Amino acid sequence: MEWLIMFIGLPLLLVLYMWKEARENNIRTHHVQAQGNEDCFTLFFISDVHNRLISQKMLASLPRVDAVIIGGDFVDRRVPFSQMEENLSRLLTVGPVYFVWGNNDREVGEQALRELFAKYGVTVVENDAVLLPDRNNPTWLSAINDTSRKDYSFSQALAKCKEDDVTIVVSHNPQVFNKAHAILQPALLMGGHLHGGQIRFGPFGIHPHGSFSIRKGTPTLISNGYGTTLVPLRLMAKPECHMIEVEVRPTR
Repeated sequence: MEWLIMFIGLPLLLVLYMWKEARENNIRTHHVQAQGNEDCFTLFFISDVHNRLISQKMLASLPRVDAVIIGGDFVDRRVPFSQMEENLSRLLTVGPVYFVWGNNDREVGEQALRELFAKYGVTVVENDAVLLPDRNNPTWLSAINDTSRKDYSFSQALAKCKEDDVTIVVSHNPQVFNKAHAILQPALLMGGHLHGGQIRFGPFGIHPHGSFSIRKGTPTLISNGYGTTLVPLRLMAKPECHMIEVEVRPTR
């Protein structure tokens, strides 16, 4: 009987733990230095929300930021329209919102999503770059289209950006970051998509764990993401979103 209780109870406890971990609200803070006229600004980055309602309590703990960047997979086919709208209205309390396409977003209907973004004043960035306002340097948010579409282009996304500008590059899929490096060195690269493997066993997972590191001289953020796909569980790949403080200093 004790053996049977352990046989049933331990897997159940593990599933409950994974379910709880998937609902955590973790905010990672990162510091980035760039070169240019003296300036500082703050970004909030969230990716892979999928079918999760973003915590109001978590967002209320944040200061006002210069840009909220949705790094793709904001929604998928499971998400009701009312939840999309609620998540957008919550993010707008933190700062102006910019959206980058992920591989699941168009499952809800591209036109409907574009109309929703237009209604809430969300800037969609795809194979293009937009200037962040009120900065002391030309400060670009550059992003490509979803890489599964095959029409994504870093050449188009970075066409307006110059080496002396402050350029933030976003690709939902971080596995193509090297293509951005071939054109210029950004101040920051950001992506998600991989969920940190979502369910890991120590160092082992279907994808690498999320990270913030310097790659080829560029601060590079790969997020575990905020929501889940396939199953609403996580293990050793905690959900996360990110506050990025960018400090720009003159070259000495």
